[in-house]
Amino acid sequence: MARVVVSGGAGFIGSHLCDVLLGQGHEVMAVDNLFTGTKRNMRHMMSNPNFEFIRHDVTEPILLECDQLYHLACPASPVHYQYNPIKTIKTNVTGTIHMLGVAKRTRARFFLASTSEVYGDPLEHPQKESYWGNVNPIGPRSCYDEGKRVAETLTMSYQDQGHVDTRIVRIFNTYGPRMLFNDGRVVSNFIVQALKGEDITVYGEGDQTRSFCYVDDLVAAFVAMMHKDNFHGPVNLGNPNEMTIKALAERVIALTGSGSKIIHKALPKDDPTRRQPDISLAKKELGWEPKVDLDAGLKKTIADFEERLRSGEEAR
Repeated sequence: MARVVVSGGAGFIGSHLCDVLLGQGHEVMAVDNLFTGTKRNMRHMMSNPNFEFIRHDVTEPILLECDQLYHLACPASPVHYQYNPIKTIKTNVTGTIHMLGVAKRTRARFFLASTSEVYGDPLEHPQKESYWGNVNPIGPRSCYDEGKRVAETLTMSYQDQGHVDTRIVRIFNTYGPRMLFNDGRVVSNFIVQALKGEDITVYGEGDQTRSFCYVDDLVAAFVAMMHKDNFHGPVNLGNPNEMTIKALAERVIALTGSGSKIIHKALPKDDPTRRQPDISLAKKELGWEPKVDLDAGLKKTIADFEERLRSGEEAR
């Protein structure tokens, strides 16, 4: 049994990670300021004697005891990370420094959840870990893109100086139960609009591409990465099956049986036109690749949104 801290543990991905770690018999401490995380995601864990929740903002120092630290804390969708860009940068930089400090003091293995956004609007396709990216340092997404790039720099510097044993993963588009209603991501947007019978909003012509990974697959890769010795990353984690946004909208309409129509709006500034991971390194080092196909994952996600809409969660 290990003592494991998960910063951002009340979030969409973080709460699924906590579930898996508890299932493995670990003591799990979720640290979250509940900006985008929610207590609902942890409600079923609260009675578990191995689970603890601390409401805390990682931009402030904290003393914790742990053997492993998964650092996920940061708003990860444009609508949330652009709400307060300075706060987003502080979370990525100061928050990462504080979490690395916890890992250094306790000699814990440290895991950084970075993002495919470090590649910006990529000129290389698909993206390998060796690609340095095409990022606008003063654009509307830069608080997140550049913030995560600095977080990677910090993490690698602690590793190189021998202070902390670190791991870095770069997460591509992920979906599944517990996504927020208002996070502005295409999967949650499309599902909510379809279930309500509203027009489905596609930006641009809808020919921009993304690759969608189900959350259970992603979390399995997290755990594999944390337990892999002598491999620090960064490593891409995502589903390499690229598809257009328009095709995704059509799949959601079909799976929900909705009468929604697709409408088009102007493309946001600096929105990447193509995003697809090269996961050769993850296959080689972790023996990992996604297993859940898109329709199966979407069905589970749609069922979760239906249940939460019925319970009136969206209005709360």
